[in-house]
Amino acid sequence: MTTNVEVYQAKDYKSELKPIWCPGCGDFGVVQAIYRALASVGRPPHEIAFVSGIGCSSRIPGYTTAYGFNSVHGRALPIAQGIKLANPDLLVLVAGGDGDGFSIGGGHVAHAIRRNLDMTYIIMDNQIYGLTKGQLSPTSPRGLTTASSSYGSMEDSVNPLLYVLGYGARFVAQGTPADMAGLAGVIEEGIRFPGFAFINVQSPCVTYGQADQQLKTQKSKMVTLQSLGHDSASRIKAMELAQEYGHTLYTGVFYRDPNPGPTLDDFVRERHTALSQRALPRASVLDVFQPH
Repeated sequence: MTTNVEVYQAKDYKSELKPIWCPGCGDFGVVQAIYRALASVGRPPHEIAFVSGIGCSSRIPGYTTAYGFNSVHGRALPIAQGIKLANPDLLVLVAGGDGDGFSIGGGHVAHAIRRNLDMTYIIMDNQIYGLTKGQLSPTSPRGLTTASSSYGSMEDSVNPLLYVLGYGARFVAQGTPADMAGLAGVIEEGIRFPGFAFINVQSPCVTYGQADQQLKTQKSKMVTLQSLGHDSASRIKAMELAQEYGHTLYTGVFYRDPNPGPTLDDFVRERHTALSQRALPRASVLDVFQPH
């Protein structure tokens, strides 16, 4: 007896809502890469939850047929963690920008990493605040002049790759919509990784972004980590390469923990099972979560 298994295509994850980004925005490529990655993974849309914060990139949940939640600025990660804890079997993805993720939401990143819930965090990094008209963002390079910083940025930029590697992230990758196949590939790898996965996407802002960061330039200067023979099992080697952020556009998987170990999801599933098997009075429900 054979069982029919439904096969999903990229179009099955595309909603009827039309994207309203500026023509040429890198986020068009990012959402297409997400469709492709989800089709390769093969989970049905109703088993996927997509959470975002605020910003141009945070519109993505509305452009998918998955469950979506457009949350408040910088708070996508804790909300996504709540969804994952409530239903560990959902495939949970989080989308945000460099401002959303490393400014107001920066304090949540370390805790999401150390909890190691099985979810994928996709940052669209354009080194600028695009939605609010081109102010400096945490990843803007020192010296960058904008409408609100006529003397240029006087601060060093945040290095997202080094941040998350230093926090102990078990899967760290980078991609660009200038290489659609490569970007879809690293997103798929992040989704399949059993634990917290961080993917930094160099997604240029065509309206307020720097001229040397646009897609044509990215395509000409990117270097795949695979072409270097990079050992993604070495955190130290990954951190050495990550120091080139802002200078060399490396794409691919920087670090993949060869021994990711159990996730918090595993513990939560165990507790959910224990709750379903024991008819406890309301006052004793929380006792199930006490250490044995």
